[in-house]
Amino acid sequence: MTSETTDDDVAPGGSAVAAAVDGLGWRYVLGDLRASIRLGPLWQVAEVATELIRACGEGADQCLRLDLRPGRLELVLHPPDAAGLTGRELAHARLIATTAAEMGLPLEPDADGRRSVQALEIAVDALSIADIRPFWKAVLGYTGRRGADGPRDPIVDPLAQGPPVWFQQLSGPRAQRNRLHLDVSVPPDEAPARIRAALAAGGRLLSDERAPAFWVLADAEGNEACVSTWQDRD
Repeated sequence: MTSETTDDDVAPGGSAVAAAVDGLGWRYVLGDLRASIRLGPLWQVAEVATELIRACGEGADQCLRLDLRPGRLELVLHPPDAAGLTGRELAHARLIATTAAEMGLPLEPDADGRRSVQALEIAVDALSIADIRPFWKAVLGYTGRRGADGPRDPIVDPLAQGPPVWFQQLSGPRAQRNRLHLDVSVPPDEAPARIRAALAAGGRLLSDERAPAFWVLADAEGNEACVSTWQDRD
């Protein structure tokens, strides 16, 4: 079984996308289609994932992301470009739902009942987004989206493992210290390079008192991030 992927027209908005996959088990969340399948041990999850990939053919490499866990398979159809979902992703959504149904496995938004599928973003408030964005790219090891890497654009994990970070314009300075910071855990041999990159991108080292367990850094406006390792935590 192979999919038809010739329709690359951008799907027209959230309502139309949701309607196009209505009843298939998919949910439209933050520009992606997401679903889950309730399964058993990990070997079964891997077998089902393999069948769904085979059904989609080569097109799966462009837009299908899978997260295999004991008891469940998480599926995401993500447009390869920032422009939005296309007919190709919708075709894959229908094909995956049909293939799973033929295996007796319905797609669900909450396969094990603990929570629905969701998407996480991190927002950083800033007076001058262009001044702090390079710091966050460097300290997180992130990049800009393809075709959208301007000085005020969001940044993303190039491996698609972490949440995207976007920047919200402040109208004026805040007197109070921010109550949120990010912990970025890296291998010990990566920490020095990550810190150097963050400092070169306009960051400041606030404290190395607990190094090499963690270093506290901040961007030009005081938003903090800790570069952390496993060392010296006993």
